Amino acid sequence: MPSLKEIKGRIASVQSTRKITSAMKMVASSKLHHAQVMIENMLPYETMLEHILKSFLAAEAEAQTVFTQQRPVQRVALVVYSSNSSLCGGFNANVIKLMQQAVSQYEHLGRENILIYPIGRKVAEKAQKLGLQCAGNYTDLADKPNVRQCIDIAAELGQRFADGELDHVELIYHHFKSAGSQILTRKTFLPIDLETELERDHERDLKSNVATREAQEYLRRNARQQETVQTEAVKPLNDNLIVEPDMDTVLSQLIPKMAHLMLYTALLDSVASEHAARMVAMQTATDNADELLRQLNLQYNKSRQQAITSELLDIVGGSVNN
Repeated sequence: MPSLKEIKGRIASVQSTRKITSAMKMVASSKLHHAQVMIENMLPYETMLEHILKSFLAAEAEAQTVFTQQRPVQRVALVVYSSNSSLCGGFNANVIKLMQQAVSQYEHLGRENILIYPIGRKVAEKAQKLGLQCAGNYTDLADKPNVRQCIDIAAELGQRFADGELDHVELIYHHFKSAGSQILTRKTFLPIDLETELERDHERDLKSNVATREAQEYLRRNARQQETVQTEAVKPLNDNLIVEPDMDTVLSQLIPKMAHLMLYTALLDSVASEHAARMVAMQTATDNADELLRQLNLQYNKSRQQAITSELLDIVGGSVNN
């Protein structure tokens, strides 16, 4: 049995660790709130723009561009979102696992025909370790979401797709649904998929930072109401569209905007999911520290009581012998 001094040392160590995990949980909660506000401010514009463009392309038979054409896949690009730091549970491990599955799926094309756009240091390091070709260094985006850099990435991907250098582009990221639920998502970026217009999951809880069963139950209770609002917001547009000044000009403006907004939305989702995963992980660590402290205090009290009882027995034994 450990001595009282050893138990006290462990108690002090666990208390120190608990202070760190508790502070990190509060920091992650604050960052999550800011990430939720950013998504809430941007999401209506991105959702409606995508709906307008896809409805326009689906309604107009002549509105076909190079970005909607399906062609044999010879060279692919994967835009993978991760974090720059650890201590966020299985957030990075899940993203890397899905990236490896996607790479395995396109393995028959050859590693030289698989291009990785790593958003975040963790996925960049893993891609380099696997010997995959990386398009650049986008580590800063994982910490500080930047619209301008997303525009540059979208323009580069669009140009490569139009030039035939890429035949298929996918996004791999965590879709932020709530503080307690982040859905690992693999979505086609190019060519534009018209069939997914009314199938996208825009259900998000952007108000609560509490990852509890009660919060999840609240989200489920309001799912029907949110679905009704979403259905009203994405009613099919009038098929009889009048295009001014001309179709090519309209598409040349809408497609780049939608492309960079899809990248930016995925980035904000990934950032919010990272903070939510870290908040949950630190809350779990804090709870485990509390339980360990309870057990250590109980062990300390038992050992101290046993030491006192032993001393009393020695005193009583000495008195009897005298």
